Amino acid sequence: MQNPFDLSGKVALVTGANTGLGQALAVGLAAAGADIAAVGRSTPDETKAEVKALGRKFHFIKADLGDASVVGDVMDAAVQNLGTVDILVNNAGTIKRNDALDFTEDEWDTVMNVNLKTAFFLSQAFARHVTGADKGGSIINIASMLSFQGGIRVASYTASKSGIAGLTKLLANEWASKRINVNAIAPGYFATNNTTALRADEKRNAEILGRIPAGRWGQPSDLSGAAVFLASEAGAYVHGAVIPVDGGWLAR
Repeated sequence: MQNPFDLSGKVALVTGANTGLGQALAVGLAAAGADIAAVGRSTPDETKAEVKALGRKFHFIKADLGDASVVGDVMDAAVQNLGTVDILVNNAGTIKRNDALDFTEDEWDTVMNVNLKTAFFLSQAFARHVTGADKGGSIINIASMLSFQGGIRVASYTASKSGIAGLTKLLANEWASKRINVNAIAPGYFATNNTTALRADEKRNAEILGRIPAGRWGQPSDLSGAAVFLASEAGAYVHGAVIPVDGGWLAR
């Protein structure tokens, strides 16, 4: 019986795969058999080494995802170098912190452009590719706990991640009939470079852990299983879902 989680012969395009969650997603998909096209501003040497060690192909596409006009070139480069794209992971993101009373237009646009605008147009380019090739595919958006909660001092980030949740459902409604699965993963609190300060703050660390039923910070590799599931035949009938991977944070 064929393994329904097997991604052999598939190509995954992963944005923001240089470190942290993006790196873990790329490596996890490679471990399940997928070749990887990684998109970002800096060469992901460590990710490349891990993917290659798994016996999978790896191609880096340098691009500034703050500019949505690059998406056509990104998709073309992935197809030209790896033959096709079957899976898109919209992971790249940025955040700006400021009181809502003082939030600037630049702080708004910088975050929305990367987190929402480019994610949509890259999804569109991907959908055009797979429908043009008369095949299906999978889009996995990276949402957030702030797709469900408001947060503070991160107006554009909250708006963008709430938008990702809504966009995931909208695209699922339109594209499920085209054999394109569109879903999202919402990570909780993970041990990455971005959370080093939080984990080093004894009071905040204790407060956060006190609300996580699993009693620990997530490790980047904890995301891999959900991504492989959503990208594989095992998740073929899953459309428009936003799946929290949060140690139970939202359940508390």
